[in-house]
Amino acid sequence: MDISGVQTSVIAGNVGQNDPVGISVLKKAMDIQEQTAIQLIQSIPELPANLGQNINVKV
Repeated sequence: MDISGVQTSVIAGNVGQNDPVGISVLKKAMDIQEQTAIQLIQSIPELPANLGQNINVKV
């Protein structure tokens, strides 16, 4: 279970408009999440071109 999104939501809820440190921490947490998402997307292997082209109808 991934709770990193929950942590960012909690930080965002606790950060006030006049809290530059809290805003900085929130931005950093969001940047880290963005980088993690990019790495996960890039780690998905390419599928072979012929995958899904044929249907096997043997019963």
